Amino acid sequence: MLKRSLFQGMEGAPVKKRGHGVRSWIRIDPSGNTQILEVDKASLMRRCDLPARDLRLLDPLFVYPSTILGRERAIVVNLEQIRCIITADEVLLLNSIDNYVLQYVNELQRRLLMKKQSDIASFKWRPSPADSSVAGNGNDFESQLMSLDERKHTLHDGDMFSGSSADDLPFEFRALEVGLEAACTYLDTQAADLEEEVYPVLDELTTRISTLNLEHVRRLKSRLVALTRRVQKVRDEIEQLMDDDSDMAEMYLTEKKEQQADFSFFDQKSGSHLSNIGPGCSMSAPVSPVGSPVGSTHQSYMDRRLEKSFSQKSRQDSMTSSRTTEVEELEMLLEAYFVVIDGTLNKLTSLKEYIDDTEDFINIQLDNVRNQLIQFELLLTTATFVLAIYSVVAGVFGMNIPMALFDEPEAFKWVLIISGLGGALVFIAFLWFFKQKRLMPL
Repeated sequence: MLKRSLFQGMEGAPVKKRGHGVRSWIRIDPSGNTQILEVDKASLMRRCDLPARDLRLLDPLFVYPSTILGRERAIVVNLEQIRCIITADEVLLLNSIDNYVLQYVNELQRRLLMKKQSDIASFKWRPSPADSSVAGNGNDFESQLMSLDERKHTLHDGDMFSGSSADDLPFEFRALEVGLEAACTYLDTQAADLEEEVYPVLDELTTRISTLNLEHVRRLKSRLVALTRRVQKVRDEIEQLMDDDSDMAEMYLTEKKEQQADFSFFDQKSGSHLSNIGPGCSMSAPVSPVGSPVGSTHQSYMDRRLEKSFSQKSRQDSMTSSRTTEVEELEMLLEAYFVVIDGTLNKLTSLKEYIDDTEDFINIQLDNVRNQLIQFELLLTTATFVLAIYSVVAGVFGMNIPMALFDEPEAFKWVLIISGLGGALVFIAFLWFFKQKRLMPL
């Protein structure tokens, strides 16, 4: 018996290595310049210092709920169509032909350009130190100022989001703001479209109950439930960020980058100072005519290095704690879009309540029709029972039994009268019974 190899038939098939798929990314720098990059997963992990599980959230092959993660050197954003990695120096957006992705790129470029123009305008508006030192000459100071209309035109021309260019936000918060705005706008647009489609169908259903209308409402309700779940996830993610100061503090990437640059500069300066002192000299004690032992000098040097590292760590901890307490800027930004997404959720909740009320109204109508059918069935049953009395009398007189009543000429007429009165009494008795049991409105 021939044994089939485990990998038989796969010799010619190209085997793709796991975790090394190259994807296309759109890179946006703080100046608004864009660039298309082809980066594999491993290089992206090293570039942004992110684990593989965070990059898995951005994979378009998987369906993950909306997520905003703050890491040491990056912010991972997965908001509906916007899947990007935000650092202090760049935004890496997953390349797509989706319209909302292109709108995100254009809007972020516009805001970065407006930020650059506002910086130039504020630089032109402020007087130079040489001019400000001359306090007595007011004409020279006024000559350095831009006109009020010119500053307004520079700062707010074409700004569809009032005040967005005037806010002094770091680069990562501007990119995050555009992503939040794109997601909230996308969800609100879908909610508005669904609302315009649902109300006419429900109004038609209340006037004419049919299988086609019921099926249409069922499909719309399924879409409503799915959209409500997505909106609720975005709302919960923003609320979770606002409730945790440490998570918001992790998202201050520009500030952390500047602190790391200051620490590295301080370490380089301290290292060069220690190298100039030499291993045989003390940093704090005066030079003694009697040479000190090399071992004690080295121990003193190591103690100072350890003390410096502890002081540096304490400074980092204090800066982190101070940054944790000063997150009002990001909290206000998140709160603004929390209000927007909460309004969308309230709109969907009201729509769901309207659908539920319509369903209750339809059920009441169906119950009413069902009750009318039951009442009609009771009437038919009672009438059938009354007619059954005549059948019994006819069956009795149809038997071939000799009776003296058959010889009377008026006997047949009295039999019909007595049978009719008996049937009428039985019918009235049934109606009275139905009225007592509230089975029929009489």
